[in-house]
Amino acid sequence: MERLLENKTILIAGAGGLLGSRLVPKIIAQGGKVIAADINIKAMTERLVSLGVDVHNENLIFIELDIMKEKNVSELFLNYTDIDGAVNSTYPRNKKYGAHFFDVSLESFNENLSLHLGSAFLFTQQCASYFKKHENPLSLVNISSIYGVVAPKFEIYDNTPMTMPVEYAAIKAAIQHLNKYTVAYINDSRFRINCVSPGGIFDNQPEAFLEAYKKKTHGAGMLDVEEVIGSVLFLLSEQSRYVTGQNIIVDDGFSL
Repeated sequence: MERLLENKTILIAGAGGLLGSRLVPKIIAQGGKVIAADINIKAMTERLVSLGVDVHNENLIFIELDIMKEKNVSELFLNYTDIDGAVNSTYPRNKKYGAHFFDVSLESFNENLSLHLGSAFLFTQQCASYFKKHENPLSLVNISSIYGVVAPKFEIYDNTPMTMPVEYAAIKAAIQHLNKYTVAYINDSRFRINCVSPGGIFDNQPEAFLEAYKKKTHGAGMLDVEEVIGSVLFLLSEQSRYVTGQNIIVDDGFSL
């Protein structure tokens, strides 16, 4: 049986992160080649090794990428002619990110929009430019969130120091529309952009939060990052050839 990504080359921006690092071995297992890009190659390599990835695999290439630098991103796409798909799993933010609503300054809000949404625009724009230049089919997957779809359920943060950052909600909602804008502008069936919007992903959050969150789902609670991978692989593959401008929510009913 042919694997989903046989002979496809997939660029992963943020391949050293929580989601990106798990995508690398899954894409290779589906027959794909991976260009693993991250701002810190050493940290990315160490994380992949800790996950059991053979970092010397001939189907794995490491490159340094600062997704917030226009020259860096544009040069990346100049160096390759065979990219079939891309995933932007980066998560740039400033040191003040995560403050409660009334504690967020306009300066900090604008900076986080510039870092996260700005870099998402840049990467999406450069994927579109790459497609226009080579005119080979290309599928881009951007990562949004359930909080780009529905309002936060603030009660689940009670008894914790956590909140749902307002910048995050604004950015993740905007990314979904950025996708639609871009595919409408390019207007070519061979160029697709879609989103995956995960629910909460387990990352050692406080127990009070985990319990409250679980009550809002159909029983799964916080998801393991592995649960999100299948939707990304589907969108990168020929199985979703005419799926474009869409958003797949993976949240075990949290947003219902």
